[in-house]
Amino acid sequence: MSNTGKIVGVNGNLITAEFADRVRQNEVAYAVVGDIRLKCEVIRVRGNRADLQVYESTNGLKVGDEVEFTDELLSVELGPGLLKQVYDGLQNPLNLLAEKSGFFLQRGVYLPALDYEADWDFTPLALPGDKVKAGDRLGVVPEGIFKHYIMLPFAWSGEWEVVSVQPADLYRIGDTIAVVRNAKGEERKVTMVQNWPVKVPIKAYVEKMLPTDTLITQQRIIDTFFPVAVGGTFCTPGPFGAGKTVLQHALSQYAEADIVIIAACGERAGEVVEILREFPHLEDPRTGKTLIDRSIIICNTSSMPVAAREASVYTAVTLAEYYRQMGLNCLLLADSTSRWAQALREMSGRLEEIPGEEAFPAYLESLIASFYERAGLVRLPDGGTGSVTIGGAVSPAGGNFEEPVTQATLKVVGAFLGLSRERSDARRFPAIHPLDSWSHYHSVVDADDLALARQVLRRGNEVNQMMKVVGEEGTHIDDFLLYLKSEFLDYVYLQQNTFDKVDGASDVERQRYVFAKVVAVLRSGFDQTDKDAMRRYFLELRQKFIDWNYLAFGADDFKKQEAEIDAKIKEHSKDA
Repeated sequence: MSNTGKIVGVNGNLITAEFADRVRQNEVAYAVVGDIRLKCEVIRVRGNRADLQVYESTNGLKVGDEVEFTDELLSVELGPGLLKQVYDGLQNPLNLLAEKSGFFLQRGVYLPALDYEADWDFTPLALPGDKVKAGDRLGVVPEGIFKHYIMLPFAWSGEWEVVSVQPADLYRIGDTIAVVRNAKGEERKVTMVQNWPVKVPIKAYVEKMLPTDTLITQQRIIDTFFPVAVGGTFCTPGPFGAGKTVLQHALSQYAEADIVIIAACGERAGEVVEILREFPHLEDPRTGKTLIDRSIIICNTSSMPVAAREASVYTAVTLAEYYRQMGLNCLLLADSTSRWAQALREMSGRLEEIPGEEAFPAYLESLIASFYERAGLVRLPDGGTGSVTIGGAVSPAGGNFEEPVTQATLKVVGAFLGLSRERSDARRFPAIHPLDSWSHYHSVVDADDLALARQVLRRGNEVNQMMKVVGEEGTHIDDFLLYLKSEFLDYVYLQQNTFDKVDGASDVERQRYVFAKVVAVLRSGFDQTDKDAMRRYFLELRQKFIDWNYLAFGADDFKKQEAEIDAKIKEHSKDA
């Protein structure tokens, strides 16, 4: 330890300590209570006093107790063995903590994030005499279905010469696998594990590029109407019970991303338990194995210390950036950033800072922006690309999208998937509101067809509002037809059964084909003047589309079903 201090004040999980030597912002420290050392982080320095947030319960701490400063920033361990793990906000493996502590986690117990006893099949990629920089690959080990590259630590600046590399064999992550030397003649040993401060972005890339390619989520309403880009950002605000968590589960299972990282930030313990129970058994459609094989779960529930909640989102995004450096596409789902903001508000109140709107800290917007800024598509030194796509759930009280966290998030994300209480109550899932939501990214369908569909939804909603006043009998036949078309589009295309084996996922080919058929109906005109006959027609046509939507390509009656739909459309179309 480089420095010690004495506690002069305790306020909840905030303590104030006096010190004699220097202390820096975001430095890790330990408050000593008897034989227990409680992990802390310096969040403010004033003169010879430092304010620290404690990541544990502060029961028993008193004025005069010792604080040990480490001169190290809050960091995570990066190396083979991260996949399939369940960590808390400080990267403690919860499974091992449970084995050590039992059902109730004890204070002051911190375990290594990686297994230092496991053997890894290392294959060298660099040769003695090669010139390398931070992030360059020295070797590779297999980790599940991916190649886990061993890179020169990101914190090492300048150019280094490879002095020696170990031959291909089994090694542990703490073993030396290479020796490098810089221009000053300083030699350093490289192992398979490195540390990186969570609040500092990893920038071992050549350039950051504009996200253009669509991240296929296989959710029709998202890919078609409100797409998300590879390396982009999106948010899913919605009231409690609107389906945010279920939607994120569907995205993690079916989105075409290599690595999925879920940050359960302040979620109810019951929801997190559901994730822990389901993920090890969910089949990964990409590999046929289980979804947990390419996932990492950061679990910091609402019953855990509130201070660690703030660290959990940074831990998650740092792990995503690490795998991005290997040329993988990572999807980070944070649930929920509202509870992260609540932790910031609590700490800001204890620091007695001038409050902003609704008592959130005045710098809330800059913190949210800096978090989403860590998403992106980057070009790596070897010419390949990697990406981090960030999706944050927001839980505004009462579903009020005007509250500060939602508004601050909308200013920085590229897609807004607003969940609606009205649609969830009507069991129209996913409950993404088709009129309130938006996206700046490119759709997978034709732009003209998409514009027509949006127009039909918008005008159909206007007719629906009018019908609530004047009734169907006071509605013109053309307006009623427009309303039926909008309902047809909603039921056939926008709604999707996440729990159905076939309808749970819809690839791009199916989406384009079905959407083209739906648009053909939207463009068609009708000769009928009988509203009841028109309603029966749409109900029959809707059922046929739903039946067809459940058919996988290659089904025996696929062509027959297709022909029946085409004939029905032509029969009632003026343009046939």
